[in-house]
Amino acid sequence: MNGKQKAQMQTGIYKPESIKDIAESLGINNLSDHVASALASDVEYRIHQVVEEASRFMRHARRTTLMPSDIDHALRVLNIEPLYGHSPAHPPRFRKVLVPSSGPVYFVEDEELDFDKVLKEEKIFLPKGVSWTAHWLAVEGVQPLIPENPPSIPRSDETAEQQIVNGQTQNGAGGSQFPPTPPSPSRPTPQSVKRTSNKQSLVKHVLSRELQLYYNRLTGSLIPPPTDQAKRSAALASLRIDAGLQSLLPYLVRWVAEGVVNSLKAGLSTEAEGRTLEVWLEVLGALLENSNFFIEPYLHQILPPLLSILLTATLPPSHSTPLRTLAAQTLSRLLTAHSTTYPSLSPRLMKTLLLALISPGKSKGTREGAVRGLMGVGKEATRKGLVESGGVKVVGDEIDSEAGNESLVTAVFDALISLRMPAADEPIPLDAESEVDKPIVEGLRETFGDFFARRMMNDGEWAKAILSGPGG
Repeated sequence: MNGKQKAQMQTGIYKPESIKDIAESLGINNLSDHVASALASDVEYRIHQVVEEASRFMRHARRTTLMPSDIDHALRVLNIEPLYGHSPAHPPRFRKVLVPSSGPVYFVEDEELDFDKVLKEEKIFLPKGVSWTAHWLAVEGVQPLIPENPPSIPRSDETAEQQIVNGQTQNGAGGSQFPPTPPSPSRPTPQSVKRTSNKQSLVKHVLSRELQLYYNRLTGSLIPPPTDQAKRSAALASLRIDAGLQSLLPYLVRWVAEGVVNSLKAGLSTEAEGRTLEVWLEVLGALLENSNFFIEPYLHQILPPLLSILLTATLPPSHSTPLRTLAAQTLSRLLTAHSTTYPSLSPRLMKTLLLALISPGKSKGTREGAVRGLMGVGKEATRKGLVESGGVKVVGDEIDSEAGNESLVTAVFDALISLRMPAADEPIPLDAESEVDKPIVEGLRETFGDFFARRMMNDGEWAKAILSGPGG
């Protein structure tokens, strides 16, 4: 029986002597032959199991050579931690050493590296790993111009139309051999026909017939301004509360923007033109008040007509101040609703209005609009533009008297009153000759200029509060 066990102990690839060597390296001495033989048999079984699993990966890869990566995959499948430090590109090299007492021993030969050679080699940086990110492909049918989205491709009909406008066709620079037919009022040009057909087909495909009819009746009831106020109020009320007009929103915004540009380009200072601009502002205000609209993608189209009316130099005299005030109120409503979503919106608008206020060569109407626009942005913008940046002093240096400048002077004092309300009781004026009031008077003249300082001296407490700032 002992002879059979000894025969079984000597069979197999993995020898018990290797188990004893490993045990001695771990500090386990006098390991019995029976335990060493049992461990050797188990190790040999595990090796066969790993090799068999690795051969499956080799066959699935349609290879005839077993790679170290196959062993790694097999270890992962068997829920065993894979080996680290070995890759198919750098296979390990084993050396054989004959030991008289225990026979041949195999070990991995360490590669000798030359530091000079390693330092001279070009460094290879690992590329960035694969990652996932999210971006907007389209927002309400509008594709944002970001690097992740494909660039917009111009349509072929627009390219052909541009070639016709430039006097060229696909046949060459000369086009046809016949000269073009001159246009006449009774016969439209091919360009106008193509533009009209493109616009009609676009509206026809995007909007339903009911929305097209609603759009035509709505625009017809607002422009030109009707004499019937009930009709105008009904149209604006529909824009404020109706929930099914989201598809019409881009067309309404574009209609307002084009109407404002055409009205200001005409430069007519008539009552009718003033009423028309008032209607445009009321339409923008109604669109902003409608809580059912998703209007954020169109803010960049709403701001230009607002700022154009606010900062234009020529407006009908009887409508100049009401129009600029209404534009500032609409701008304030827009910022109140969307400044939290777009934190950079208020600073950008404040910078534009500040340049219009303090830049040299600006008209009085532009400066008045800038002052009222800063009031619409908020108290912080008003103080920074009028007090800290010297906007009041710039305005005061350009006007000599209040005659003919009533609207501009009123706008400046309205802005200053919005910073701090005057006292309700009898105001106490400042005395320029008094030693106590003299530093305050000098500060007023340095900050606000002589023109406005003389008027602010009539209320000493209010002037001190404006000059000292929010904590005064």
